[in-house]
Parts: sequence; structure tokens; C-alpha cells
Amino acid sequence: MLRIPKVHWSPVGNMVTRHSSTSAVRSTSGDEYQYLQRSKIPMLHFQPSLPRLPIPLLPKTCERYLAAQQPLLAHDAFERTQKAVEQFKEKDGPQLQTLLKEFDGQNKHTSYISEPWFEMYLRDRAPLPLNYNPLLMMNPDPRPEYNEQLLRTTNLLVSSLRFMRSLRARYLEPEVFHMNPAKSDTATFRTVTSMIPSFLSTYVAYTFKAFPLDMSQYQGLFGGTRIPEQGKDRIYRNETSRHVLVLRRGNMYAVDVLDEAGNIEQPATLMSRLERVLNDQRSLAADPLGLLTTENRDTWAAARNHLAQLTGNAKSLELVDSALFCLCLDESTADPVNPVPAIRDFLFGDGTNRWFDKSFSLIVAKDGTAGINFEHSWGDGVAVLRYFQEIFKETTTAPFVHPGTKGDPTRDGVLPIEFTVDETVRSALRVAENNHNAAIDSLDMNFMKFEGMNKGFCKQQRISPDSVMQLGFQLAFYKQHGQFVGTYESCSTAAFRHGRTETMRPCTMATKEFCLEVERKTGQRKTAAELREILNRCSTVHGQLTKEAAMGQGFDRHLFGLRHTAQRNGLPVPALYEDPAYAAINHNILSTSTLSSPALLAGAFGPVVRDGYGVGYNIQAGYLGSIVSSYKPHRNGREFVDCLREAYEDIAKVLKATGPPSKDK
Repeated sequence: MLRIPKVHWSPVGNMVTRHSSTSAVRSTSGDEYQYLQRSKIPMLHFQPSLPRLPIPLLPKTCERYLAAQQPLLAHDAFERTQKAVEQFKEKDGPQLQTLLKEFDGQNKHTSYISEPWFEMYLRDRAPLPLNYNPLLMMNPDPRPEYNEQLLRTTNLLVSSLRFMRSLRARYLEPEVFHMNPAKSDTATFRTVTSMIPSFLSTYVAYTFKAFPLDMSQYQGLFGGTRIPEQGKDRIYRNETSRHVLVLRRGNMYAVDVLDEAGNIEQPATLMSRLERVLNDQRSLAADPLGLLTTENRDTWAAARNHLAQLTGNAKSLELVDSALFCLCLDESTADPVNPVPAIRDFLFGDGTNRWFDKSFSLIVAKDGTAGINFEHSWGDGVAVLRYFQEIFKETTTAPFVHPGTKGDPTRDGVLPIEFTVDETVRSALRVAENNHNAAIDSLDMNFMKFEGMNKGFCKQQRISPDSVMQLGFQLAFYKQHGQFVGTYESCSTAAFRHGRTETMRPCTMATKEFCLEVERKTGQRKTAAELREILNRCSTVHGQLTKEAAMGQGFDRHLFGLRHTAQRNGLPVPALYEDPAYAAINHNILSTSTLSSPALLAGAFGPVVRDGYGVGYNIQAGYLGSIVSSYKPHRNGREFVDCLREAYEDIAKVLKATGPPSKDK
């Protein structure tokens, strides 16, 4: 049940070709048009020398697990968990650790978590919208005239295809996290590392304090679809398709975007083809088949199997599945003051103008509001974020079409995708619509924008902005419910070969102490200076946990891998996994994730449990922002957001009263 990964780097800014003009006519001939980038360093240059994801030491995993459980459990329950952990460490764990290491040693091309994690996604039968597919909402183009739907869609499409061609030709710059971009994001770095053999290149990059990242998931971006099958889905990929799937009013079209030689069609041609779709007078689709992709995966598998057997549908499904990606042209508009309705539309909508199984869907509303909804099994969002940022950067600084650009009329290149539909399919659609409506009607979504703190203020106070936001979630939940619960913050392990994510557990004894003291009703209350000391400790502990998670030294994936090892080898599942505390900490009532990007307006996803909150948050230059999703009547999202605002006011009061700590502390 993973969401958008916590990303600790900015993958944008490495473009080899940079453009400063916002209106100049750009060349649409030759490689200058066909490729977004032509990297000096080969795209996969660092891949062979990426370190492998480490398997943590068993005693350290046990220690970290207990530290995460301690703030959640009463004294007696914690003692029981300590005994279960001790038994695991001494009895069952060592054998499983040995078997896991043997398995890892036999699969040196990948990571120990990759296969079981991928399988976990594909076996889950829950519907994709709300349960899995997250949303990245894009900032508008700063020039209002470029937000016209046809214009912005054409520019986003052209840049998407340029990104795709650069990726497939392996011309993209390698993904690198630069600790100090001024010193390492340079021509010298590119020259030196490109001359080093691949099997050493990563280690040379480290000397620049630059950290290459795994790019194995990028292959899943284009031409991919998750196909529903009974019990376990499969990922289908097509490397030769030349069209995108376009949806409008629930109607589907295959729109050619590459010519027969595989080159990107001219911008005016693409604009004309999109205009034909927008001008199509067909009303709402009578049988919007995209609704079926909102269903339980086994239910959808059965419906799809029946659908495929009807006359002509196998070819139509192939056009859908093989498309480079899905482009959804929506009729809605966004409210700049209240982003929630647009976020709801883009995250799940009514299901009629989506195909949630595609690797990703680029959605463009009538007013040019744009976003990406992506299927999660093939990857953790790192590749999506890179693509997202690159197309935003190019379309807002050096677009290919401008106001007044005329399309190049062409009679071909747009094929309506028709399906034969019978009463069985129509019945499945009615059920899917009812189920989806029931799910989305119960989902509440609230937005909180707190301007009393921001990224600059936190840095001035020499305290981690992320720790401040996470502390706010703990304090808000405690204000609302008077307890501490399992909390999930996703952290990428892309610094390792085939790394996925690790869980950072933000609920700590330090955050618990701060919440208890702030909300103390009786006894002697702490002074602002004493609260500041606890706040500093929260930040220090948070920073250490984040570092451990990013280095593959959390406990969640290791324990998952050990349990999977027992199941794979037909061994009894250890008692640790039957402990109610293990189920409780993995029932993530607070599921949180953040991204930082100049392209990003907001990120959102559904709660991972019925009685939970899904918190997509963003630390901006001017404010702290959160999109909070929850299910009625299990949680009161409006109340949580009110408590969250109070929590940040409490934290800001402490920080402002004490000022930044001296540098010698």
C-alpha cells in the first residue's frame, strides 16, 4: 500500500540543452526536435556500479522495530512485544536471515525486496483508484494564454514524446542526487565520470558528493498497462507502438504521434489531431468502459475476459494496452482558491474518462489544469517525478506551439476505438459505477495551507522542515483522538540497484513527549525553552531515521523480506508476525508522503486503511500545505485539518519564542 515516495533529491536541472526564450520559434527538424536531451554521460552509465540494497543486521532490525513500537504501546503490551522480538532474534530470525542472504546472493542483479514487493502489488485485488494510484497536480503555466486546453495539451504531448524518445535512445541524463550542485552538477563532473569505466563510475561520483540513482523503473513509463487477471495481474509492455490513448467524454481514440520511422510528428500535426478529438461532436459515451478499471481486480479480470471475446474487441483492447500512455481531456475547470474539487477529479473522478490500468495518465482539464495519475505496481514514482518535472520545465520555458499557432489539417492519425458491448458488459458497468460512486462518496478531502511557517523559516530556525510537518501530524492526531498510531512516511532507496522504498516511522518517543507536554492539562508545564529542547530532539531523531531509511537500514522491508522468506521456503511464520502489535503498526492510520518540486501544485492519494488519513504534504517557500483524505464516517477529516492548523500554531509559537539554537549546540 505504497504511495508517492519520499524523495530527498531534485532530479530536475540536469538538462544538457537549455532554452531561455519563451516565445522563439523552435526547430522541428532533425535530432534537435526528436530528443529532449543528449547526455554527455550515457544514461545507464552508473547502473552497473550502483551498490546493492543491504540486508540489515538482524539485531539492528529488532532494535529499530522496538523503538518504533514503544510510543504506540502501553507498558504491558510493549513487554509482550519485547518478548516476541527476543524470541524472534534468538530462534526464528537467524535461520530466515541466512536463507534471505542466500536468496540475495543468488540474485545479484537485483535487490532482495524487488521481486516480493512487485508481486505484493500485482496480487492485491483492491481497486486501483484511491487504493493505489496517486496524483501529481501540475502548477499552471505562469503565462495564462498558454493554459488554453489545446495549446497546453499539445505542448505537454510534444515534450512527453521528446522525453520518451530520449529515454528509449538512452540519451537522458542519468539520475543523480547532487549534495552540492554548484560543485558537482557541472561540466567537469560529466567529463570525468563519463571517462570512468561503468563498473567504477558510481564510486568516482561519490568523490564529488554526487549519488547516482537507480533507473531500472524508467522502462515502465511508456507503452505499459497493468492487465487484470484472476489472482495476480501482469504488466504488459509494448516497445513498438506509435499512438497514445486519448479519452474525452468517455470516448476512446488511438491518436498517432510517431510516424512510420518512429519519429515524432510535427507539432502542428499533433495539434490538429488533438483538435479533431476536441471538436468531435459525440456526446458522453453510452458505455464508458474506463469504469471497469475502477473495479476489484478479479471482478475486472472476469469482465475483461468476457469483453475480449466479443467481436472486434481483442484488437480494440490491444490499441488501449499498447498505447504509449493515456491522455485524458477533461471538461472540468479548477478553482484557484480551492484546489480540492480538481484534485478529486484528477485522483479518481467519476471513472468514465480514465483508464486507470495505464502506466500513467496525463490529464488536462478544459482550463489547462494538468496532472498525472499513475499506476503504482511498476514503480514508486521516481521516474514519474522526473518526467513530470522535465515536461513542466520545457513547456513553461521553451514550448513548441504558441497562441496563434495553426494546426496542420490531416485526415488520418485519429482512430475512434470502438467496442462491441452486450448486456453482460453493461451490467458490469452498472455495478462498477455503483461501487465507484459508493467509494468516492465516502471519501472526504480537505486542504490545509498554513502560512505561519515555511521552508525558509524552518531553515532559519535550524530545524528540519520535514520533521516539523511530521510532528504536526502527530500533534494533530493526538489533539483529535488522544492517542498515537502507526504512521508511515515513504522514503526512496533508489541509491541502490533496484531499490524500491523504505518506511520511515515518524512517531517516536521524542514526538510523543512533545505532544504530551503541549497538551498537558495538569501539573507543571514545560517552558518554551524546554519545549524547544524536545523539538530539537524530534528533529535530530527524525533526521537519523530518514538517513537510515534512505540507506536501506529501516526495519519494515527487512521484516517483510524475512516473512516472505519463511513463506517461500514452506516454514512456519514466526510468532512475531502474529503479535497484535505487528498488525497494529502496519495498519497505517497516518499514511504520509511529500514531494518537493517547482512543477508540483499538490500531491494526493487515498487512505491506506478505512479508518486512516492519507496525507500528501508539501513544504513550500511561502507555506506548509497538506491535502488530507479520509473515509466517512470512520474519520473526520475537517476536524483533523483544524487540529493540524492548531498544531502548527503551537509549534510556531515555541520556535518564535526561543529563536534558532546557537551554532555550537
